[in-house]
Amino acid sequence: MQKPADTDYPVLEAIAQRWSPRAFSDKPVEAEKLCSLFEAARWTASAFNEQPWRFIVATKDNPNAFAKALACLAEANQGWAQHASVLVLTVCSTQYKKNGNDNRVAQYDLGQAVSSLAIQAADLGLSLHQMAGIDLDKVRESYSVPEGFVPQTAIAIGYDGDPDTLEGWAADAERAPRNRNDFNTFIFADEWEQASGLFE
Repeated sequence: MQKPADTDYPVLEAIAQRWSPRAFSDKPVEAEKLCSLFEAARWTASAFNEQPWRFIVATKDNPNAFAKALACLAEANQGWAQHASVLVLTVCSTQYKKNGNDNRVAQYDLGQAVSSLAIQAADLGLSLHQMAGIDLDKVRESYSVPEGFVPQTAIAIGYDGDPDTLEGWAADAERAPRNRNDFNTFIFADEWEQASGLFE
């Protein structure tokens, strides 16, 4: 199922095609494509080139590892995410390696890395869905995440599936039209909430 963005201005095709489905097919993601996703993440900019992101990857090729990752998701997400070919748990470091100081932009940098990964996925014909609904304590315990690192999110990756396989709220969300806020609600000029004239 495709849901390209109805953009007001031209953007890269991969950005327009990227969306967050919950219906995944049982087609496995090729190893070389999966490696390309993390290559895109690896070359993301970060403060002081700290690269604070960490990714725990589980594929259907290893059922035990996949089940372990799936168990870390909120129950509502497990129902549909179990059909994805790949599950990823994201973690970020909280301190700079060079001096031990707090890295206040670590989450920002992790988000940038995942955005790069998502756009690369769209370019390769893959889909992914990011999730905040995970058990952070379970991730920490299950994977022995050390102090100084914080679990953040999960990502389901795979090929688009049949939306008719979904039920309830997930089915409704899959078919709902995409929308975004108007530019003037988030791009300001001289004062807070003073709309920029750029988009008039």
